Amino acid sequence: MLPEVLPELMKKNGVVAIATVGEDGPHLVNTWNSYLAMSEDGRLLIPAGYMNKTEANVAYNPNLLITIASSKGKGLHGQGAGCLIKGKAKFITSGPEFDMLKKRFD
Repeated sequence: MLPEVLPELMKKNGVVAIATVGEDGPHLVNTWNSYLAMSEDGRLLIPAGYMNKTEANVAYNPNLLITIASSKGKGLHGQGAGCLIKGKAKFITSGPEFDMLKKRFD
């Protein structure tokens, strides 16, 4: 289940951190909130071009942590909001979702 604040954060300028663990330990990579998309069934879609280490880690261990934050979002106690997502990842290399992301973020 994705956090309720996520759709609003995806519209704001901010950063996304993706943490994975591979054979040689943890790895962290970043992208931008504006690069995120949501699938029709509510999954988070992230274009991952050049995230080679992340892809190798996900093949080894699909568990990951993602933080999404923006100083522009409305937080619980003022300006700024973020969320932590714990889940499993997989890389897709074909199909409608891949085509949509490739068209949007070529």
